[in-house]
This record gives sequence, C-alpha cells and structure tokens, in this order.
Amino acid sequence: MINKLLVIVFITLSSCSNDTIINERLVNKHLSTLSDDKMEGRRAGSEGIERAAKYIESEFERIGLTKHDTLNSYRQNFNFKKKRRPNYYRNVYLKSNEMSVYNVIGVLKGKSLPNEYIIISAHYDHLGIDHEKEGDNIYNGANDNASGTTAVLVLAEYFKKLDNNERSIVFVAFTAEEFGLVGSRYFGKQINPNDIVAGINIEMIGKESPYGQKTAWITGFDRSDFGEIIQKNLSNTNYEVFPDPYIKEKLFFRSDNAALAKLGIPAHTFSTTPMEKDSDYHRVSDEYKTLDIFTIKETTKLIAKGILSVIQGKDTPTRIEL
Repeated sequence: MINKLLVIVFITLSSCSNDTIINERLVNKHLSTLSDDKMEGRRAGSEGIERAAKYIESEFERIGLTKHDTLNSYRQNFNFKKKRRPNYYRNVYLKSNEMSVYNVIGVLKGKSLPNEYIIISAHYDHLGIDHEKEGDNIYNGANDNASGTTAVLVLAEYFKKLDNNERSIVFVAFTAEEFGLVGSRYFGKQINPNDIVAGINIEMIGKESPYGQKTAWITGFDRSDFGEIIQKNLSNTNYEVFPDPYIKEKLFFRSDNAALAKLGIPAHTFSTTPMEKDSDYHRVSDEYKTLDIFTIKETTKLIAKGILSVIQGKDTPTRIEL
C-alpha cells in the first residue's frame, strides 16, 4: 500500500514539474530576445538573422538536442535566388538576387520508434529594416513569428525533460518564409515523406484567439484527422482547438505546413491571432510590447497536450491528399 502511494505521489509530482516547464519566464526570455532591435528584423540573409540563428542553436545545444543525421551542425545551409514580388517589400533593403540561408534543426530521438518523425516548426525570419523610413524602421516581427519560434524552443525543452517520446521529434526553425516558404520547401526536398508521421507548424500565437483564452485554431482541419486527435486529447482539459475561421484567406497554403502537406504529410499550422483585428501584421508596430505572454504560454501548453498521443506513438493521423 505504501509503495503504491509513493508511486502515485511520484507521478503527480512529475506531472506538476513537467507542466511548470512551460512558464512565462521562459517564454519571455525567448520572445524578448528574438524580437529585440538587435535582431534587425531577422530578414533572411541579414546579420540580424545570423544573430537569431546563433541564439536558436545555443538553445538547442543547452537543451540537449542532437544534430540531424545528415548535418554536421544544427544548420541546414543552402542558397536560393530571390524572385521579387512587386511592391511586396517596398523599401526593405535587399542586397542581391542570390542568398545564402539556413534552417536551424535539432532532434530529440524517439525511444521505441526512432525512425518515425514528428516535425515541430516555425519560421524565424521576418522583413528586416526599411532604410527609407524615418523613426522606427525595424520590422521586429514579434508575433510574426518570434512567438512561434519561442513555442518551438519551449516545446523542445518540455519534451526533452518529459523524456517519454516514443517517436523522434525534429524541431525546425525555417528561414525565408517571407520570401515564399523557401526554407520549408527546401527542407521538404531533403526528407522521405513516408518517415514523417505529422507536422506541427506554429505561427503568430501572441494575441488572444477569437475563441477566447486557452484556445487556438488550426489550418486545414478537414484535410486529415489530426485536428480530431488533438480535440480528443484536450477533451478533459481547459484547452480547446478549433478549425481555422479564415477559410477564404487560404491560410493552409500560406505557411510552412504547406510544403509538408503537399508531400502527403498531415501538417497543420496552429495560430491564435484574430486576423480581422490585427493592425500590426507586417508593420513595424509588430513588437514585443503588443503581445500577451500568457497567451503564448497557454497556447504552447495546448499544443504540448494536444499532440502528446502522437508523440507517444499512440495515434497516427491520416495522410493528406491535395
């Protein structure tokens, strides 16, 4: 009887300890660093994004993630040629047509199913600096997408300490999303889609969801049963996830999940931002001070709880057909 009580107490304390890993202090640390003026708006190919990449690498190393089997470092380096879209970047300074860029990747090996992979991702780039603008000319991209990158870093630490992932988890900070999903498309060409069980992409989670606190919405809800699995896992919690309310915006195809979904992978994007009310999107006003740390923390907890059965190998989402 005493032994049983000790086991129950141990499990309870472990659960509480794991839950407190996702806390406002850690969220604040990552978000304030990534959205700081020193990062110069994290434009792909800039000195600012180099600083951001170094920070992400240092956190992956501190947490104890391993490097991907195909890489010698946490970086996946490649070159690409930009295609200018008229009026899109306006005064944001672009140096050349060819850029050397890099995704940042860390791996947490699975215990019993190490060759089955879950991708947890967010893009860490933004728009950079408007050199012709007076006053504040740095596009800090706090919500878009320092908030999502923050969640990736926090989830990496959470699952590392939880230490019960049967499947391998690949944590990816994608580059050059703002140039047209460049980083995720390159990443998708380097993988075997059949090895990837699911993709969780995180984008703009710094503002309270239109559905209220402790809720989020996911894109492409009806394209696989992943959303239903997440809803099931959250059924006895204070968290809820809803289908994307902005269907006309075609957001499923506008974030980095799309590059994986086109390969048949059940990859979806989590977000909270009420798009119709967001006056900071792609503006210099998208800054740290405009975001809600509580929302980022709770959304990260929602994701952690919602995907746990997939991480543990108990559920496998259906594939996507486009």
